[in-house]
Amino acid sequence: MLEFVLSIVIIVSAILALIQKDLLKAAIIAGFSGASVAVLFQVLLAPDVALTQAIVEGAIIPIFIALAVKKTQRSDD
Repeated sequence: MLEFVLSIVIIVSAILALIQKDLLKAAIIAGFSGASVAVLFQVLLAPDVALTQAIVEGAIIPIFIALAVKKTQRSDD
């Protein structure tokens, strides 16, 4: 049952990340989706994959996206 709930959360958060207009919000929601996948891996008794997933998809990717958005913003001079 928990796997089903986590799958629904992952799918909904991925769809929400796709339809966001603000890229920073999309990065945060994508990180939430990645963290949910990491929890799913932990529930499925794959702690090594869960740790890698949490580090990469839950932390590094949203930070890189946020930095890219910040670096590419146009300045209104």
